Amino acid sequence: MMTALLVQPAGEGGPLPGLLKQAGYSQVMSAQTGVRARQLIARQTFDLILCNAPLQDETGERFCCDCAARTDAGVVLIVGRDRAGEMGERVGRCGVFTVPKPMSQPLFFQAVQMAQIARQRLCTLRRENVQLQKRIDEIRLVDRAKCALIQYLQMSEPQAHRYLEKQAMDMRLTRAEVARRVLQTYEGE
Repeated sequence: MMTALLVQPAGEGGPLPGLLKQAGYSQVMSAQTGVRARQLIARQTFDLILCNAPLQDETGERFCCDCAARTDAGVVLIVGRDRAGEMGERVGRCGVFTVPKPMSQPLFFQAVQMAQIARQRLCTLRRENVQLQKRIDEIRLVDRAKCALIQYLQMSEPQAHRYLEKQAMDMRLTRAEVARRVLQTYEGE
């Protein structure tokens, strides 16, 4: 179930909620101000944030950049044609797609699709980053255990490495689990 947050001033109404439903967003929440939208974002995760600027309390530029920096949502800013170029250039650096209004339905759907693609790519990169960080932490842990074996048992680095590998195989544990046990034994961790 994809969720969208539509932020636009009171009275704007228009076709946007229906277009979001057509684009596959089964849950569409609305806010009329940047303050209210930030409150909703603090409580719920959105797949798409669509800002129809200007808002009642701000231009929408800072709001969109904040959303792009602090959430994994795709962010689209809809702004008047006269300001689309300058504002689009600034918010584009933040990862926000800008669409000039009035806009056609094909342009709307294209912008939403681009935001979805960017969001999927960001989520993939975040998952990869988490996996790499876990791998780095495991390498550090194993290296610390090797250092403990070298310090307390006077093993050479190749001997410590072989010891950890053999223990992992013999005990059917990961190298990280063996390293934790070694550190617990010799350093009380």
